[in-house]
Amino acid sequence: MSKSQHLLSSSLGKKLIMSLTGLFLCTFLIVHLIGNLQLFYDDQGKSFNDYAHFMTHFTPIRIVSYLLYASIVIHAIYALVLTIQNRKARPVRYAVYRGSENSAWSSRNMGILGTVLLVFIVTHMSNFWWKYHNDGVPYVEYRTDLATQETTVTELIGDEYTDYIKYIDNDVEVLKAKDLYKQVQFTFKNWLLVAFYVIAMAALSFHLIHGFKSAFQTLGFDHKKYAPVIRFLGIWLFGIIIPLAFAAMPLYFYFSS
Repeated sequence: MSKSQHLLSSSLGKKLIMSLTGLFLCTFLIVHLIGNLQLFYDDQGKSFNDYAHFMTHFTPIRIVSYLLYASIVIHAIYALVLTIQNRKARPVRYAVYRGSENSAWSSRNMGILGTVLLVFIVTHMSNFWWKYHNDGVPYVEYRTDLATQETTVTELIGDEYTDYIKYIDNDVEVLKAKDLYKQVQFTFKNWLLVAFYVIAMAALSFHLIHGFKSAFQTLGFDHKKYAPVIRFLGIWLFGIIIPLAFAAMPLYFYFSS
């Protein structure tokens, strides 16, 4: 076995892979949030639906999306493998164990938090990704007068929609697209789903507060020079701002519907 193969099969190697995939997923969260903030635009979903088409049809982004799916699967599998290995290495628990005195709650419950997030990802993709790619969402036409910037919205039925199209006709911009925005509106009328999304974002917060810092520690960035910056980003950006912004989306649609 080569040195690289030995490293990847070792506990440290698995932690390195988890760290790299985890940080890649953190980067995705920032990009995903920036795009989804268009849900708050007061344009009846025009910007968001245009963005959704771009994200699912621009070739470089589609390639990155496959890396994203692989990262989610690899991250989850390696987390499970490491958990099993750790339990086998210590089959008998200590007679006296005071978890709160030795580690943070989030670090002791990363498995539970990760499981909640995995269920959330499956639920989220079935509600939006799957339906968008399998014609499970309605269709819409936007006609925007370029002189007045007034937009009229018409729901398209059946043969009225063939494919995404955007053009200008007599100073009127016409956009025909899949209406993922309306699917979001419909989905977040369900208070149970809204509650689950908010709980999942709380789990995401705790998961990232511990995971972001741990990833950099595994990669060797635990020097006192970098620690304050990593801690700040882990708590404020990934632990508070991003989860709160995502949680605000289902709450906004539920209370405005």
